[in-house]
Parts: sequence; C-alpha cells; structure tokens
Amino acid sequence: MNELTCVVVGGGYAGIHAQKAIRKAFLGESGSRLKLILIDKNTYHLRKVLLFKKATRDEDIAIPFTNLLSDGTNFIQATVTGIESVEKRLFYQDTGGNEHSMRYDLLVLAAGSVVMRPDPAQGGIALVNLDAAAKIRQAWRTNLMKAAQETNPLERQRLMTLAIAGAGISGIETSAELASIVREEARVIGLDPTAVKIFLLNSNDRLFPEGPAKVGQKLEHSLEQCGVKIFHGRKAMHEKGGIVTLSDGETIPVGLCVWTLGLLPNPMLRSLGLPLTTEGEVIVDASYRVQGSQGVYSIGDCARIVDPATGRKDGKTCKEATAQAGRLAKIMMADITGLPAPVHKGFMDFFCFGLGPNQGMAWIRKWGIDMIITGQLGWRLRKFTWDSASLLK
Repeated sequence: MNELTCVVVGGGYAGIHAQKAIRKAFLGESGSRLKLILIDKNTYHLRKVLLFKKATRDEDIAIPFTNLLSDGTNFIQATVTGIESVEKRLFYQDTGGNEHSMRYDLLVLAAGSVVMRPDPAQGGIALVNLDAAAKIRQAWRTNLMKAAQETNPLERQRLMTLAIAGAGISGIETSAELASIVREEARVIGLDPTAVKIFLLNSNDRLFPEGPAKVGQKLEHSLEQCGVKIFHGRKAMHEKGGIVTLSDGETIPVGLCVWTLGLLPNPMLRSLGLPLTTEGEVIVDASYRVQGSQGVYSIGDCARIVDPATGRKDGKTCKEATAQAGRLAKIMMADITGLPAPVHKGFMDFFCFGLGPNQGMAWIRKWGIDMIITGQLGWRLRKFTWDSASLLK
C-alpha cells in the first residue's frame, strides 16, 4: 500500500479525537503508511464548552495543538476555502492570505459549529468566543465597582442584575457560575452579595426539554439554591439602555445581558460545494461518508448524523463527537481494506451540567432506568467529561 494522506479539517472536539483514533488505527494495521494532517484557523484547541469559565474568571481554556496532537500528526494553520472531490484536492488560505492546495486520499470534515449571535440591534453580549467572554467578565466587574459608589438604590440594583438569555446547557452553566462569582466579588468590595440578581430567561416551558421533567425540576431547584431566578416561557427580545424586554412585554432593568443561544454548523461549509441540509449540516450516510464524495467523511457538530436503527439524530455535545471519532477510524480502515464498515449507533442518554464551583449534576438513562447524580460527585463527572473531551488526563 502506498502512503496515504489523510487531512482532518477542524481542531475542535471531533477533530482532535479523530486524529488520535485514525493515527492509532493506522499504526495498528498499516505501519507508517499514513501522512496525517490537521488544519485549523487557530494554533490552539478551544474548550468551547468552558467559555463561561472565561466569562467569570481569568481561566485559560485554550490548549496549543503542540500539546495535544499525536506523534506524527502535522499541523497547518489555515482556513479551508474549497474542495475538489473528483481530483481529491483541498484548497486553503494561510494566515498571510496566500492560497495553497494539497492532494488528499482521505478527508475528514470536523469543522464544528459556531455559537449563534443575536442581531447587533438586540444589544447585550453574546458568549461566542474568547474575546466576548473577556468582555462579559470586564462588564460585570465594572458594574460592581460602579454599584459600590452608586447612591441611587434603583440604579445600584440595576448594576447588580444580570440576565442570561437562553437556557440550554450553556445558559444553565453560565448562570450558575455567575451567581457564585459575582456574589463573591460583591462581598469582597463591600456590597451586599444577596442583592446580586441573576435571571435565566428560558423560552421553553421548562429546563432541559431533551430529558424527563424530573431532571429539569432538579436543575431548577439547584439553580434556585445558587440564587438564579428562572423565567419560563418568555424569550428575551432585546436589551437597550439597561432594559431587557421579554416576549410578553415585561421589562427587566439589568446591568448586563448575556446571550447563550445555542449552536449552528460552521458557516464555512457553505463555500465548499458539498451537499448540505437547509440548516447547513453536511449530509452523510450511516458510516459518515459525505454524499457523492469518495474518500470524504464528516463528523461532529457540522454533520447531520442519524442512527439508522432509530432514526434519532445525534446531538451536538462532546460525548457524541468522541464516540463518532472512534467509530470513524474503524470505518476508514474498513473502506480502505474492502471490509464491511461499521454504521452509526446513537449514544446512550447521558448529560452533565456544571452548577457552579464544585457542584454539578449528571443524568444517565440505561435499561429504561433514570439515574441522577448531584453535588460534588455530579461535578466530578462533569469535569471528567470536560477534560476527556479535550484529551486531558
């Protein structure tokens, strides 16, 4: 067998696990006959699920690829601009704006997702990247310092109030973490920590509609203990001049509005000429092969992956990406050797939530039984999922 060139596009959770699994599979089956390349626009892997940590304290959540990639994996910092699937050629632009191309034998699209942004006219700050997280942290800290000097009690209260618009996992974890750190900082500078108000604005009727109602109820109880007040069935429309307007017309004076609106497939995919869903996800078969493109595969947030046995679409969390990456390596080896390839199988129901420092919750459904783990053990499970998703021991 001649040397094969395999390119992995994207250094998010799916991409870093894919390069590790592919390297391991090929070393076991075909010696050193693999040239493995990872392409990403950044020089680091961003632990995106921990953006709320950067919004609350100065915590480093970016890991250089030099610390993560398997031995023998080459790295190119660039942005992919096109794919010629017939010729098996990939086009990319380096950081200097220079155009390049390379030939591949195998291509894995793990370009991931981006966090949805509100319209700029809606105000607030969306928790979308490192810069936004730093702005959020600076904003609430500045507001507390202003509150410490404010003599008008209504204005002081506004400065000490934060609204989190969007109550998915990111919104839940962001609100719990802010409730803890903002109250602690208020106490340190001489403000009444109980005066800090954290509102979580949930457009759904309950938290965590993906799971049973009792899980949502436990989450709500835990957040209330943290000091978070939840508004159900009301969507944040916009923030202007320190006032958040809800979908029912109610208004809330706030010092800061943080948007946590969920994920969209990487918009870069729309320029590659591949088959996409209307939502922008890459269309793949049950073995992650991109429709009509030999040797091209896609996993993670950027792909529409469905369990052929149940018709259930995979979610966009780290656990799905990790499992897909491990299965992808086996699929690629099967395709190369002409053996039957594995097909996708959905991950079991398993979700973890961080609920502030050293507190968390995990829900597992196995054999029709719901298991809920809370407190410090729930937090340790959550931390394990965060660390293992980023290849940290």
